[in-house]
Amino acid sequence: MTPRGRHAPGTSEMPLIAMPPAGTAAVTGTAHAGSAVLVTVLALGGLAFSLLQSMVAPALPPISHDLHAPPASAGWIVTSYLVAAAVATPIAGRMGDLWGRRPVLIAVLGVLAVGCAVAALAHTLTVLVIGRAVQGTAGAVFPLAFGILRDGLPAQRVSTAVGLLSAMLGVGGGFGIVLAGPIVIHLGWHWIFWLPLGVTAIALAAAIAVVPRTARRDPGGLSLPSALLLTAWLVAALLPVSNGAVWGWTSPLTLALFGAAVVIAMAWVMVEVRSRSPLVDLRLLLERPVWAADLSALAFGFGMFGSFLLVPALLEAPARTGYGFGQSVSGAGLFLLPGSVMLLAFGPVSGIMTRRLGPRAPIVAGSAVCCASFALPAVVHAHIWQVLACATGSGIGLGLAYAALPNAIIAHVPAQQTGVATGVNTLARSIGSSIGAAVVAAILAARIVPGGFPWAAGFTIGFGACAVMFGVGGAAALLIRP
Repeated sequence: MTPRGRHAPGTSEMPLIAMPPAGTAAVTGTAHAGSAVLVTVLALGGLAFSLLQSMVAPALPPISHDLHAPPASAGWIVTSYLVAAAVATPIAGRMGDLWGRRPVLIAVLGVLAVGCAVAALAHTLTVLVIGRAVQGTAGAVFPLAFGILRDGLPAQRVSTAVGLLSAMLGVGGGFGIVLAGPIVIHLGWHWIFWLPLGVTAIALAAAIAVVPRTARRDPGGLSLPSALLLTAWLVAALLPVSNGAVWGWTSPLTLALFGAAVVIAMAWVMVEVRSRSPLVDLRLLLERPVWAADLSALAFGFGMFGSFLLVPALLEAPARTGYGFGQSVSGAGLFLLPGSVMLLAFGPVSGIMTRRLGPRAPIVAGSAVCCASFALPAVVHAHIWQVLACATGSGIGLGLAYAALPNAIIAHVPAQQTGVATGVNTLARSIGSSIGAAVVAAILAARIVPGGFPWAAGFTIGFGACAVMFGVGGAAALLIRP
C-alpha cells in the first residue's frame, strides 16, 4: 500500500501540487494557498451535486401540478437521480483511477451542467426525468475529488481537506431543503436547477484552470461485463426500494425486482472474481476496515435522510393534530439550517481528529451524538426546542462521521484504488439514504389520521429507528483498525 500523498513506483501520474522545499516559507505559503484553492474548487462541485440531491423533494408538489403529473409518476424525478448516481459513482471512480482523475472530473461536471440545463428547460415530465438522470450520473464527483486531494496535498493535510469536502454532501442536502421553499415561491421551480447550474459552471471553469493535468495511472482496463452487471443489479434493487410504497411491498413487480437484484448481484460477483481487471476489487472490499466503513456509511445515510423527512413533517403538521407545530415549508426548512452549519463546521474538526486519533474516533463520536440527538424526540417531542436540538445535534454528529468515512477508506486502500473504493463507500451511503427515506416514509404512512396527516406514534418510531441505525454505524466503526 502506498502512503498518502505519494505514488507507487511505476505509476505515471504526477502530484497535483508540488511539495515545497523544506525551510522555504514563501514557497510553503504559496503551496498552502494553492491547496486551499484546489479544495474550494472541488467543494463547489460537490455542493452543486448535493444541492440537487435534496432540493427537488420539497418542490415535488408544485412540479407535479405544473406538469400535470400524478404523484406516482412524479416520484421518478427523485428515483431517476438516485439510481443514476448509484450506478455511475463506482464506475466513474474506477475510470478516474485508470485514466487520470482530472479529465474524468471535468467530464462529470460537464455532464452535471448539461443535466441542470435540461431539467431547467423541461416542460414535460419525461424531459425532467431525463435531466435528473443525467444529473445523477455526476455522483462520482466526490470519489474523484477524494483521489485528487490524496494525490495533490501533503499527507498531513489530506484528512482535514477530505473532511471539509465530505461535509459538503450533508451541507448541500440541508441547504437544499432550506432553499427549496423560497426559490419555488419567489422564482418558480425551474430555478432549483438554474441556480445549481451556475454553481456547476463556476466549478467546471475553475477545475479546468486549477486541477493540473495527470497521466494515466493504471495499465488495466474497464470491464464492460462487470459494469453492465453492476448497473443491472443496482437498478433492480433501487427501483423497488424507491417505489415500494407506491407499488406495494409485496406486489409481484417489487418481489420480482428484488429477486432479480439478488441473482444479478451473484453473477456480478462471479464475473469480478474471475476478471483480470475487475471493476471493484472484491478482495479489497472484504478487508475488515473497508467493509466496516461501508456498513457505517450505509447506516449514517439511512439516518440522515430519515431526518430530512421526519423533522419537516413534524414541524409542518398543524397544531390540531396534537403533535405538530404549524410551520410553513420555508419555516420548517430553517430549523434544518443550524444542523447544516454544524455539519460544515465539524467536517474539518473531524479531519483533525482523524489525523491525531485515526478515523474510528470521529465516527464513533458522531454516532454517539446522533444517537442522543434522535433519542430525545423519540422519547418526547412536545416542544419545538426538542426538534431543534435533534436537527442541530445530528448536524454535529454527521459532520464528524461523514468526514471520517472516506478518510477511513483512504487509510486502508492503495492510492491507485482510491476512486473506486471511496466510490463504493459513497454508493453505500446513497443506498442507505434510499432505504432510510423509504422506511421512514412507510412508518409515517402506516396510519393516517383525519386530515391526511401521519399518526403521532409514527414520529416516535421513526426517530427511534434513526437512532438505532446511527448506533449501528458507530458499532460498525469500532471494527475499523485505529
